[in-house]
Amino acid sequence: MKLKTISRSSDTYVPVRNTQESALPRNLNPALHPFERAREYTRALQATKLERMFAQPFIGQLGDGHRDGVYVLAKNFHSTNQFASGSGDGVIKYWNLTTRQETASFRAHYGMCSGLVITPQNQMLSCGDDKSIKLWSVDSEEFDKSVQDDEIYTNKDQGLVKTFIGEHAFKGIDHHREDAMFVTGGAQIQLWDMNRSKYISNLSWGADNVNTVKFNQTETNIVASTGSDNSIVLYDIRTNVPVQRAVTNFRNNCISWNPLEAFNFVTGNEDHNAYLWDMRNMKKTLNIYKDHVAAIMDVDFSPTGEEIVTGSYDKTIRIFNSRAGHSRDIYHTKRMQHVFCTKFSTDARYILSGSDDTNVRIWRTKASDRSNIKSMKQRNKLEYDDKLKERFQYMPEIKRIARHRHVPKVVKKAQEIKRIEIESLKRREDNERRHSRKGSKPYVPEREKQVRGTAIE
Repeated sequence: MKLKTISRSSDTYVPVRNTQESALPRNLNPALHPFERAREYTRALQATKLERMFAQPFIGQLGDGHRDGVYVLAKNFHSTNQFASGSGDGVIKYWNLTTRQETASFRAHYGMCSGLVITPQNQMLSCGDDKSIKLWSVDSEEFDKSVQDDEIYTNKDQGLVKTFIGEHAFKGIDHHREDAMFVTGGAQIQLWDMNRSKYISNLSWGADNVNTVKFNQTETNIVASTGSDNSIVLYDIRTNVPVQRAVTNFRNNCISWNPLEAFNFVTGNEDHNAYLWDMRNMKKTLNIYKDHVAAIMDVDFSPTGEEIVTGSYDKTIRIFNSRAGHSRDIYHTKRMQHVFCTKFSTDARYILSGSDDTNVRIWRTKASDRSNIKSMKQRNKLEYDDKLKERFQYMPEIKRIARHRHVPKVVKKAQEIKRIEIESLKRREDNERRHSRKGSKPYVPEREKQVRGTAIE
C-alpha cells in the first residue's frame, strides 16, 4: 500500500516570534466566524473602559505662573514648544513647553496686557491699556537670563525693540502672516506698518469698541473683528473697506479662523454658545457649539481644523469636533478659576489655558494619550482599539461609558436649570404657534435665530 503525504514548511504558516509579519492563512468568510462580532464588541467595551480609566488630561502648570490673572496667550507658529502669555499686571512671559519654564519675562505695560502675538520674525508684539504697542525680542543672546522675576519691574527696557504710541487703549492685536504689518482693535481698528511709527489706515465701521481682531491665515488680506455692538465685521485691507457685517443677539468675545478652510471661522458668544460661520453667507451660522453654562471667553481652532477648544467663565474647558454640536470632553480642576484664554499647540497634541488664578496650565488634547515612545505592536493595538470604538460607538453601553464625565457641582446644577429654561421657552413658542393664525408665527431655524441682521458693502 502506498501513502502520499503533503509536505510543507512551517515557516509559511507559523509566525516568527516577536514580529508583526505573519503569513497565517485566514479565511475571511463571515460564516466561518460566527462569534467574531461578539468578540469585537467585548474588545470595544474593554477598550472604552480602559480609555476612561487612563484619562488624565491635566499635565501641569508652566513655571510659577504670573502674579496676576492670565488674560492673553500667543503661540509661535514656527515651533511646537514656545508660547507667550500676558497678565493683568502688564507682565508678559515667554515659555518653553519642554522645560515648562519661562525663557524671558518683560514688564511690558502699565495696567492690563490686553493683546499679544508672536510675529513670523520670532518677535512679540504686545498692547495694553496704557495706549502703547511694544515689539519685544525673545532671542536668548539679547536677553539676560540672570534677570529674575523681582527685577522685571526695574529692567523695563530689556528686550524692547520698538514702541508704537496710540491714541486710545488697545483691546486686541494680530500680525499678518507674511507682510510686516499688524492690526489693532480698541476704539478703532487700525492697520500698522512695522516700519512706521503711526498707523497707516483706519478700518472702523460702526462699533464703539472692538474686542478682537484676527487676520485670516490663508486669505491673508481678510481681517475679522468683533465689537461691543454685537457685530462681526470682515475687512479687506487691500481696499480698506468692510466687506461683510453681521449683528448677533449677544456680544461676541473672541474669534478664530479655520486654518484649512479659509472661509470658515468660529466665534465665542455671551449666550454660552460658540458659532461656526461662513464668511460668504453670514445670514445664518453653520453650526452651534453648546454645553457651556457661562460666557465663552476664548476659542481656538486646532491646526487640523477638525476640532475647536473653548474656555469659559464657568471655569471649564471644552473640546468640540468642528462638525458636532456638543463637546466630546470637558476639562476642569478644583483650583482653576474663570478661563480667559485657550490655545492649541501647533502639533495639536496639547492645549494651553490661562485663567485669573494666575496659572498657565497645559492639558492633553486626548485625555488618555501618552507621549512616550510606543512599539509597533502597541501602536497597532491602539489603532485597532480606536477602530473598534468607532465601529461600536452607538451601542448603548459603550456610548454611556464614553460620554460619562464628572463635572463640578455648580456646573451640573447650572446645566439642569438651563435645560429647564430652554425646554420652557420651546414649549411656549410651540404653544403660541399652535394657537395663532396659520403663518403668523413662522418657524425660525435655530441657526438663524442668533443673527439679527447682515450688511454687505
